[in-house]
Amino acid sequence: MAHPSQLGFQDAASPVMEELLHFHDHALMIVLLISTLVLYIIVAMVSTKLTNKYILDSQEIEIVWTVLPAVILILIALPSLRLLYLMDEINDPHLTIKAMGHQWYWSYEYTDYEDLGFDSYMVPTQDLVPGQFRLLETDHRMVVPVESPIRVLVSAEDVLHSWAVPSLGVKMDAVPGRLNQTAFIASRPGVFYGQCSEICGANHSFMPIVVEAVPLEHFEKWSTMMLEDA
Repeated sequence: MAHPSQLGFQDAASPVMEELLHFHDHALMIVLLISTLVLYIIVAMVSTKLTNKYILDSQEIEIVWTVLPAVILILIALPSLRLLYLMDEINDPHLTIKAMGHQWYWSYEYTDYEDLGFDSYMVPTQDLVPGQFRLLETDHRMVVPVESPIRVLVSAEDVLHSWAVPSLGVKMDAVPGRLNQTAFIASRPGVFYGQCSEICGANHSFMPIVVEAVPLEHFEKWSTMMLEDA
C-alpha cells in the first residue's frame, strides 16, 4: 500500500515485483555513477585553466568512451530482457480469472468454477467504514489463494481500460474485442490495491481494483460460500 510522500515503489508482494525492484535499483545505480562522472568532468573543466595535451588527441580515450557506453548498455539490457521473458511466463496456472472492464467498474469471472462471478464497484465515500481507503475500496474483492500461479484474462466491454496492481507487478491493457493475459503469484497474504491505468472516461479514477490473497483453505471456504449465494 502506498503512503503519503512515498518516493520508492510499494513493497513487493510477488516474485516478479521483487525482480522489478532489483532491476530498478541496478539501473538506478548505473545512472548515479554516470551522473557523478559527468558532473565531476564538468566541474573539473570549468574550475581549471590547465589543458592536458594527451586528451586533445588520443586514440586510447576515444576507444574507451566508445566501448564503455556499449558495455553499460549490455549490463542494462541483459537483465531487462530476462525480466521481460519472466513476466510473460505462464506455466500451469492453478486458477484462471477473467477480468472485464466496464464504464466504470470491473467484473470478475472465475472460469474454473461453473457459476462464480461478480461485479466490483467502488465503495462511495459516505459508505466507507473506519480503516477503508477512499477511492480504493470495492464492495467485492478479487480473492486469490497465496503462493499459487494465477492467470488473469483481461478484456473490456466498451472502451480501453487497464488492469493494474503495482505491488503484484501486474499491468495489462483491457481492449474491447481482444483477450490479453497476464499472471502473478501472491507471495504473502494481504490486500493489494490498484486502479484502472488507462484514461477511460469521466469516472476513470473511480474504478479501483482490490486483490485479497488468502491461504488456500480460506479461499476454498470463500468460493463455496459464493457458490451457495449465487
